[in-house]
Amino acid sequence: MQGNLPPEAQEKIEELQDLQETAQQVAQQKQQAETQLQESETALETLDGIEGETQMYREVGELLIETDYDDAYENLEEKVDSLEVRVQTLQKQEDRVQEQFEELQEELQQMLQGAGGGGPMGPGGPGAGGD
Repeated sequence: MQGNLPPEAQEKIEELQDLQETAQQVAQQKQQAETQLQESETALETLDGIEGETQMYREVGELLIETDYDDAYENLEEKVDSLEVRVQTLQKQEDRVQEQFEELQEELQQMLQGAGGGGPMGPGGPGAGGD
C-alpha cells in the first residue's frame, strides 16, 4: 500500500514508526526506573524497622561492603529522590511522544482523506452504489 502513497504520506508513516520506537524505549526505561524505585522504597521501609546498631552491608559491584545505618539510610533516600525525578521526567517524555504520535496520525489521516476524497471511488464514482 505504501507504494501508492504520496511521498509526504510515506514520510509521515516513517515518522510515526520512529515515534513508536521512541515510545517503546521510553516506556521500557520508565518501567525499569519504576521497578528500581519500588525496590529502593521497600529497602528504605525495611531500614525503618531495623535498629541503628545492626550490622549492614551494601553492594558495590560484586562485593558487599560493610556500612553503617546512617550511611545506608542516606544513600537510599538519595536514590529514591533521584529515581522519583527520573520517573517523572520519563512520564513527561512519554506524554510528549504520545502527543506527537497522535498529531502525526491525525495529519496523516487528513492527508489521506484529502487525497482519496475526489478519486474514482469517491462520492459519485463507480463505487458509490447508486442502484
